[in-house]
Order: sequence, then C-alpha cells, then structure tokens
Amino acid sequence: MDDRFLSRLRAAARMLVPGADDRAYLRAVRGSNLFDRQFYRSTNPRMHWLSSLFPERHYILRGEAMGLRPNPEFSPAAYLRGNPDLDPRAVRPFRHYVTHGLAEGRQTLDPVVDRNHIPLPAPRLRPIDLPQPPARFAVVVHLYYHEMWPEFAEILRRQTFDFDLFVTVVRFAEETDDVQAAIRADFPAAVVIDVPNQGRDILPFVTLVNAGALAPYAAVCKLHTKRSPHRQDGDIWRRHLIDGILGDPDRVRHRLDRFLADGDAAFWVADGQHYKGTEWWGSNAARTENLMRRIECEADPSALSFPAGSIYWVKPVILDMVRGMALTPGDFDPEDSQVDGTTAHAMERALGYISRACGMTILQASDLDRVRPPRALPRPRLVTAFYLPQFHPVPQNDVWWGPGFTEWHNVTRARAIWPGHGQPALPSDLGFYDLRLTDTMAAQAKLARAHGIDAFCVYHYWFDGARILEAPIDNLLARPEVDFPFYLCWANESWRRNWDGLSGDVLMPQSYAPGFGAALAESLVPYFADPRYLRPDGTRPRFVIYHPEDMTDPAGAVAQMRQTWRDRGVGEVELGAVRFHIEGEHPVAADLFDFWVEMPPHGLVRDGQFLWGGRDGNRLPFDLPGNFDGLVYDYTTLSTRSTDAEYLAHLPARIIAGIMPGWDNTARRGPSAHIAYGANPGAFRRWLRDLCAERLPESYRGELFVNAWNEWAEKAVMEPSEQYGDAYLRVLGEVCTPAEDG
Repeated sequence: MDDRFLSRLRAAARMLVPGADDRAYLRAVRGSNLFDRQFYRSTNPRMHWLSSLFPERHYILRGEAMGLRPNPEFSPAAYLRGNPDLDPRAVRPFRHYVTHGLAEGRQTLDPVVDRNHIPLPAPRLRPIDLPQPPARFAVVVHLYYHEMWPEFAEILRRQTFDFDLFVTVVRFAEETDDVQAAIRADFPAAVVIDVPNQGRDILPFVTLVNAGALAPYAAVCKLHTKRSPHRQDGDIWRRHLIDGILGDPDRVRHRLDRFLADGDAAFWVADGQHYKGTEWWGSNAARTENLMRRIECEADPSALSFPAGSIYWVKPVILDMVRGMALTPGDFDPEDSQVDGTTAHAMERALGYISRACGMTILQASDLDRVRPPRALPRPRLVTAFYLPQFHPVPQNDVWWGPGFTEWHNVTRARAIWPGHGQPALPSDLGFYDLRLTDTMAAQAKLARAHGIDAFCVYHYWFDGARILEAPIDNLLARPEVDFPFYLCWANESWRRNWDGLSGDVLMPQSYAPGFGAALAESLVPYFADPRYLRPDGTRPRFVIYHPEDMTDPAGAVAQMRQTWRDRGVGEVELGAVRFHIEGEHPVAADLFDFWVEMPPHGLVRDGQFLWGGRDGNRLPFDLPGNFDGLVYDYTTLSTRSTDAEYLAHLPARIIAGIMPGWDNTARRGPSAHIAYGANPGAFRRWLRDLCAERLPESYRGELFVNAWNEWAEKAVMEPSEQYGDAYLRVLGEVCTPAEDG
C-alpha cells in the first residue's frame, strides 16, 4: 500500500472522526452562525465530494491553512496581518475571531489598496476600430494584473488557429502605457481598450458584446487574469481553467472543430467547470432572475447549471442574448473586493440559463474528446419571408392618421408595459428607412440573401382595382438592376382602425365585386413578367392569398384568376394561401390551392398557453399594470406545439412550415397588445432547429416561411435591431445556409 493512499485514508478518517480540539473548534464555528456553507462550496469547486458534505470540517482541517475564506468578509491571512498581537503559530484565525475577535471589533480583511487606477467612462467602439475583415475566431483577454501579460502572450503565441485579439486593460497611471506597448509588440493587430475598474472581467466583455464587436465570429475565447485573492491556489486554478480550453495546440484544434460541429454546444470549459446544483447559488439568485427577465427568460432556481470561472469558449448566439440584456455600467457594482453577490457573479450564473433557453449545452474539455457531434440538420430548399411595404407616406394614411404617417410612427411611440419589456423595438443597421427609395430594398435583399433568405413575399394591397402602398414594388420594376427576388401576397383583409383586420372602423373595405378575380389576375401580369419574380419550380410564377375564406366565392374567384392568367399567356400559376387562425364565412376546400403557408402565431396559440388573459389568470412571475387588457402567451410553448402530433394532424397537406422571430403588437395596440413572451434569438434558434429536424422533410417542397422580415409594429422582425443587432439573421444563416469550410 503506497504512502499517498495511506495519507488519503488518514485524511478521510480525520474528516469523518475529528479529534477533540477540532470538535471544540467545530462547535464554536457552528454556534457563531458565521460560516457560509454556500459561499465556501461555490468558491472552492475542486473540493472532494466528501469534503463538500462537511464544509466546516474541511475548513478547519485544511481550508484555513490554505488561506480559504469561511465567508466573504473574513480572510484568515488578512486577520493575522491586521492583528499583529496574535501569534500566527499558536492562533487559529477564525476560531479566535468567533470566540474573541468579533466582540472586540477586529479587522477581518485587508484594507482595499488603491492601485491608482484612473476612473474612465465605458469605451465607445466604432466599426473602424474593429478588425476588417474579421478572422473566424476571437480571443478576448481582460488584464487587471498587468504583470501577467507575458504568460498570456506565450499561451496565445502557441495557438495554431487564426484569431483576432481583443485586450481590455484596467488603466493604472504608472503601468498602462507600458503594458499596451507590450501587447502591441506581441500582437500588432490587437484591439487594445482602456476600461474602468468596474464589473470585474464581465463589464469589459459586455462592452465588447454590446458594441457588436464579437458578433462576426464563429466562436469567442474569453480569458482574464484570474488570481482569486480569496484562495492561495488561485494561480493553479487559473492555469487549470486556461489549459482546459487553450492547452496543447493540436488538441485545441481538434476540440475546437468538434465544438463548432456540435450545433447544440454553447460553452466549452475546462474539466470540473460545469457547475450544477443549488449549492452554487451563493447570494446571486435574485439578481440572476432580474437579469434573465431582461430577455424574457425565467431562471428556475432549482435548476442551476452554469460555466464557472469566467474562462471559456462561447458561441455567438449566447453573446447575442447578453447584448439583449442592454446592460450598462450603472448595472454593475463599484469594486470593493467582493467575492460574491454582485452583478458580475449573477451574470456568470445567468449564462447557464441563457444556454438552456437556447436549447444548448455546456461541454467540458474531455466531453469534446468523447462525444461525437449530432448529425447535420436538413436545410430548407427555399426560405421566404413576408415583407411589409408600409414604410412610406401615402395620402390615405395622412387623412386617417395624420400628415406624414408611416409605420415608424407607431414603432417609435411604443412603451414598455413591464420592467424589462423590449419596447420600443427599434431598427439599427438599416435605420428608419423610406421604401420609396429602391436602394433600401437592394440593401435589404443583400442582407437577407447573405443569411439564407431566398425571397420576399411582398404584401399586395388591392381593393377592387384601387391600390395602396404600391410605390415600393412599382419603383422596383423600374430598376431592373436591383437584385430583389420577390413574389406577391394579396393582403385581402379590409383595413380597419384597430389594425387587426377583424374589428374596428373600416377605413378601406374589400367588397369582392363581381369579376374581381379576373381583374385582380389581370393587374398582376406585369409583376409576373419581371425576371426577379419568383418561379420556385422553374416554370410557374407564385402568388399567395392571405385570407381566402373572406372571398364570397373562393372557388369561383380562383377559377377566374387561373383562366385569366392562361388567357394572358402567363400559363399556370403556383397559387397558395395562408393557413389563417379564424375560419371565415366561406370555407375553402383543402385542394383549391397548390400549397398553404403556415403563419405563426395563427393557429398555434391555445388557451392553456396564455400567461395573462387566459382562464388561469396571471401566470407571469410579475404583475402587469391595471390598464393592460391584452393577451400574453408563451413563445416557447407555442414553438413546441408547432411540432406536436395533435397540431400537425389538423394541418392541410402541402403546407410550408412557418416560424416567427417574435410577436408583440404593443406599437399598434398599446395596453391591448398581444405578446409572445420569451421571444429572443435563442428561443428562435431552438424552434428553427426543431422545425428543420422534425417538419422540414414533410414541408411543401422542403420550404420554410418566416413571419416576417420587417413587421416592426408587431415585433415580427428579422432585420437588425437595437436590442439584438443582426442576431436573428445570423441564427437563420447558421441553420439555413451551407457550413463554412475550415
């Protein structure tokens, strides 16, 4: 029997049966109520499982000698330094404190040493400050301890993958210029940013995320100069964390390939750094819950699981969710040597809930050596997004709503209904555009095509020969050089003052006068003739009717349309209809159309999904104002229903599977809004992957329909926004476009 085994056996025996003096110490500690079990476990994650069952015994037998803290406010080494009358050879610091020092008001922590850091505002990054073009990967290093830069530089120099380097540096008057020069000497292209000493390594990282600096990368590696002053083995722990994600370069490349190939993997951490269980909460639960509500997610306190240590590889969708929290320096605590209970600590735990909301997992280094990535998902053969041409003034809207009215007026006037409600929802990259400018449509099409959207289904407003909002598409026909693939959807509802097409004062009626089918078909011929008008099967132009059951004689009208197109030389048209959520007065035979379009949320919301306004009252974890009389339903439950066998059994054959990035018409209906709570890029990604895996093989022609490209007043938007940037588009591109090589 070797000496190491005997030593471990003796240590275990002492843990289970402590001696008389140790038992007396235990009684004193337990009687004081000053030992924080949760804190001790959370700050010493590498403890043996047996020791974690008896944390007070571990502290007395080993932890105190290692310099570990029994609670956030007591350091054994600092206690001895601050009380020089005590003999360190004879005194056990925490025992002395609980029996004498507390009553005597003795010092328990080292005084905070001002390293003469310069107070700075949070940095503002511009696109010109960022690498162009970006590499495939980014590495972010936060430097508080400047003297550690050579260690990090050596680790990074060993790597064999291409990366852009970002270094955030806490500015100290006497050191910063020197360390920045050293960084640029080692990595001339590095982006080096001075940051205030606030929010630990988290706020500087969030600053990069909020600026969109990390959005272009396939994965981001996050490092910081972790020293953990509350533990003597801080350097060993830091090296373990870094070696787990940036150790042997060949192994790093192998693991990185597997990490990228696994679409369900959110984080890659060192072994032992995926923490699970409520014992890791510390004093962070309430802050974590508040952070998650900023992105309409709930943090189940009984299901804590997160990447610990703040050193990891991470996928971009997780960072998109962090951006959605809209954190500012004001959300982070001033630095005061805290070891728990700050926003930075809560964010560490929130990352686990974000991963869960995205349907993703946390992998440890050895997992990547064992687990094979799942099979690749099927990809849609064609992706279409509904397109709203409402964003320009017309005389009718001037009369109904006021001079110069466009959809943007509603969008900008929206107000949040509860704290954390993502309103107003505002555009970013494309701005508050005017669709009379065809160049805007060109920019939209370029952005959409780069992320997997093949065509726009543009709403066509035709009322017995009268047109409205026709300028964008008509101007497009006059610009044949603009690459804008499209087809039309006749939005055949009457226009009403309350925007839902179902109730309210009628502003512009649909009368369906005799012969309207032929007249409508005739008016469409010039659009069908445009070479950009989509013919998905290579032959037939496609046309969609939004609400066919509104037509007084659907079969007769369709027959008129088809015959008119034949007579005009168009030939056969691939005619589709939207699967609407409320039956109209004139039922439609399932085989009247060539295909149907599923258009969430229509048909997917059931009473049991309502979080507010349903039979079960308020199921939200917070109250809504008394004047709110709308409906709130659960986005995740709705998305799950879209693959449910019972729901699918009632769909017509030849239906294109549909998805929505969100739904929230607060901009139009204020306190009477209908809202899909929990809509965010992570939840959208989860739904999209489920649809591709379970619905796409049976979807008509293997197609996918997105509701919508730019319904800003309903927050059904794929375009880049202030809250999430271009996250929805990148999620769609990840799933719906071929993977990059390399």
